[in-house]
Amino acid sequence: MNIQDAPHGINVVVETGSGRVYIGRFDSANGFTALLHDCDIRDLPDAAAREQHIRESATYGIDVKERDVQVDALGVTRVRLLRDIPKL
Repeated sequence: MNIQDAPHGINVVVETGSGRVYIGRFDSANGFTALLHDCDIRDLPDAAAREQHIRESATYGIDVKERDVQVDALGVTRVRLLRDIPKL
């Protein structure tokens, strides 16, 4: 899914090329940035650790660290709906 196509108000997982993962409620995107609310932000360059953290969030909920976050849309490599992530 493209960050521009993410549904408003739905929890999403946004992965970046640097290994940073944002998990939060999608608000809007303008082509350059995407606005997320109630986010967990983690730097997890290891793919296995990243997927484990994402699955834990899908199972137990988002560990909110930031209320509002602007994500650079150009750095986004993958966007998924949190509800579609397999639970532990």
